[in-house]
Amino acid sequence: MALPHNALVLVADGRKMLFLRNHGDEAQIDLRTEAHDKREDSKDSELKTDSPGTQSPRVGIGRDTMEETDYHQQEEDIWVKEAADQLKKRALRNDFEALAIIAPPKALGVLRKELHKEVEKRIVLTLNKEMTDRPIPDIEELLVGEAAPPA
Repeated sequence: MALPHNALVLVADGRKMLFLRNHGDEAQIDLRTEAHDKREDSKDSELKTDSPGTQSPRVGIGRDTMEETDYHQQEEDIWVKEAADQLKKRALRNDFEALAIIAPPKALGVLRKELHKEVEKRIVLTLNKEMTDRPIPDIEELLVGEAAPPA
């Protein structure tokens, strides 16, 4: 589907989020940055305070180590949930009529679970791709390629 004029584009992952606006039209996409934010990675020592837990095995001698919590992934999920919350606030203010989302698989999965129904109604395109470190012309090219009808 083509990206209409004034459509909002969210490019996000667990560390960055970019809100872009299409100042062009469906034939000529012209993305301009509206907002961007970047999260700094915390060090392991800031995220956890002790070693993984243990439990008694069901059979045998010794102790099994429990799987360690991935605190970095938890931080990334919280970041993506914040992006979903920003989209909700903007949708309820009628800040956009059409939305394209570009995010890698994990971030996209978390985002989809958190999206408000008003945001979901406005999605015209979802792309499962990591693009937060790419320049805007690359994002425009990706969107043009996705919006083009199949040959």
